[in-house]
Amino acid sequence: MNKLFLMKNPDLFQGDKYLKTNKNYFEGWYFKNTNKDDGISFIPGVNIDDKGKKAFIQIITKDSSYFINYNINDFEFKFNPFNIKIANNYFSKDGIHIDIKDDSQNLNIYGDIKYSHNKNINTNFLNPNIMGPFSYIPFMECNHAILCMQNDISGFININQNVISFNGDVGYIEKDWGISFPQSYIWCQGNNFQKSDASFMLSIADVPFKVFNFKGIICVLIINDKEYKFTTYNNTKLVEYSVNSNFLNITLKRGAYYLNLSSAYNIGHKLFAPVKGKMQKNIFESISSVIKVTLKKDDDIIFADVSTNCGLEIV
Repeated sequence: MNKLFLMKNPDLFQGDKYLKTNKNYFEGWYFKNTNKDDGISFIPGVNIDDKGKKAFIQIITKDSSYFINYNINDFEFKFNPFNIKIANNYFSKDGIHIDIKDDSQNLNIYGDIKYSHNKNINTNFLNPNIMGPFSYIPFMECNHAILCMQNDISGFININQNVISFNGDVGYIEKDWGISFPQSYIWCQGNNFQKSDASFMLSIADVPFKVFNFKGIICVLIINDKEYKFTTYNNTKLVEYSVNSNFLNITLKRGAYYLNLSSAYNIGHKLFAPVKGKMQKNIFESISSVIKVTLKKDDDIIFADVSTNCGLEIV
């Protein structure tokens, strides 16, 4: 598959060539589904390390998390249209089908969710996705892509006889691929704003770049289809960065625009992140945090709202 074609279509499986080698590699998609009161996220993926090749599905709810390993032969993918299958589970930009029973984790989960009216960020040749020109650099340890900032979701998930129903609610899809997650980072995503039709995503990570590290910024706020990006490559400055394990307060500046994010971290649950292809790093994610986002131009407030059921990681 042509490298440029894959770069322009980051939803597609990028690691086909690695399935034929023993080089360290990971690739994972993130499907977040929320209603006003509840939510559930699925992370299907593959990882390759010196012990072999595996597929996996991670699941996170407001109350718990699960990690299910699969044989790599259970992983299948299609390029047109994008679709991945792990055992009896299917994932695409049109929806997901879940059918998992794992007695060792007391997990019985099944259901179907349909996606429609997908909204994504603006892209062009120079900026094929949220990483912008960095998308073209071949030695990045971790690549990130937003696949859908917001979509309408309907359906249900039954997890251990607890049914989470969706009817005109909201979803979000992103992915990562490469060798390792950043050693330290914050990540936040929300699209359950109280007063606005808005979607928000922010990540600030310590990025290794050959002989030095830099703090990489990717952030996008979409308000009623109007997009505001704050990124390293569009000369965004980090003017405030107060972060600990329970709280964050961040202010970004791009030209005359200021964006502030504040949040208190809610209860998180363990997920596994890759280190040199091995899914061995423990991280903790909350999908029930509350964030406040404020956007100003000079002293004029353009947007100020609160989102519930947000995804938040502080690593």
